[in-house]
Amino acid sequence: MAIEGNIRENYYSSFDRILEDPDFEFFKRSKRPPENNLNTLISFGNSLVYTIILSEIYKTHLDPRIGFLHSTNFRRFTLNLDIAEIFKPIIVDRVIFTLIGRKIINRNDFEKDFEGLILKEKAKKEFIKELEAKLSATFNHRELGKNISYRRLIRLEFYKLEKHLMGEKKYVPFVAKW
Repeated sequence: MAIEGNIRENYYSSFDRILEDPDFEFFKRSKRPPENNLNTLISFGNSLVYTIILSEIYKTHLDPRIGFLHSTNFRRFTLNLDIAEIFKPIIVDRVIFTLIGRKIINRNDFEKDFEGLILKEKAKKEFIKELEAKLSATFNHRELGKNISYRRLIRLEFYKLEKHLMGEKKYVPFVAKW
């Protein structure tokens, strides 16, 4: 987990070169509460994707409390956190790039709340709208040889995990190749 955390920190630091927007600079990852605009978007997007992934787990035979990367404690869901590591970069981060790149969300879409920042309602709606568009978007899945949505891709990841646990096929996580 520490290695993954270090890699993600380096990854997030590349957002500055991608976005080239001084209103959305990455200094360090901050959450609970997020301390700047970019961290606010990352936290909001991640919380949404955790919930979406959890809803897909419920459509399988898997127990969302049993994870393989994050600590399992039977009071908290962890499997959705594990699988989210695959999808945060290809769903949440791309939504953030789109929203900032197209100037749909700007620095005026944030407000102070207690110790950190939160998104204003209009910006939340825009984020959710773009996230839904991304989840509905289709791409050609190399292995299946047909177009599938990103939402369907999440469920397919769980089916692969089920097959692995039943000893039918070794689990190999989805890797986006552009």
